[in-house]
Amino acid sequence: MPTIDADGTPINVEVEGPDAAPPVIFSNSLGTDLHMWDQQAAALKDRFRVIRYDTRGHGRSGAPAGPYSMERLGRDALKVLSALGVLRAHWCGLSMGGMTGMWLARYAPEYIDRLVLANTAAKSANPDMWNVRIRTVNAKGMEAIADTVLGIWFTKGFHARAKETIARFRATMVAVEPRGYAGCCAAIRDMDQRWGIGDIKAPTLVIAGKHDNGTPVSAAELIVSRIKGAKLKILDAAHISNVEQPPAFTDAVEKFLLKKS
Repeated sequence: MPTIDADGTPINVEVEGPDAAPPVIFSNSLGTDLHMWDQQAAALKDRFRVIRYDTRGHGRSGAPAGPYSMERLGRDALKVLSALGVLRAHWCGLSMGGMTGMWLARYAPEYIDRLVLANTAAKSANPDMWNVRIRTVNAKGMEAIADTVLGIWFTKGFHARAKETIARFRATMVAVEPRGYAGCCAAIRDMDQRWGIGDIKAPTLVIAGKHDNGTPVSAAELIVSRIKGAKLKILDAAHISNVEQPPAFTDAVEKFLLKKS
């Protein structure tokens, strides 16, 4: 599990799978870490070189004082790819990870082969909400928002039948450094990629959750309408669709990444 320096901030990285296999990099959502992709990594590591990392402010990566920007998060990912000697990779990001992927596909397109954008948006529907979130975690810590956020992440049915998973994700969230979480909130708040994503040329799959109130299907539809040739897949899930519907999510991603042009 290497640690990569991103302009003074350590970024925690995990790599699995054959060195010669096609690389795919997974980027986590706000408030999680690279382990949100455990089920996808297990399923794909025999056919792909699976690269996961903790976004700055999360997991075992550093959490310098913010605010951060989407450019900063994108450049962190480029540092990971460069340090691993990866010249071109598939990208799969969920929520914040998808936002980072959009930035990369626009500003560093030579590094991106195929692009999976899951449960994400080109612009936050309510930027002021992030100011409230920033003030709350800075003043009261992550416990103050944990239950509200978990209610957005997963459907009520999943909460009822997957209590151990919910507990694990809650523990991960409350362990996030508030300073790092707030820094990433600022990056999401300040982002507007609605028009810029029209420049993306990478083959793109957009995944949405039918019950996602954080980044609703309408946000996915906007992305699809702007990126030429993008395809939309809707899953019976809320925000963290890869965890709520892992077989369907993984199958959609694998088929898309292996599809011949």
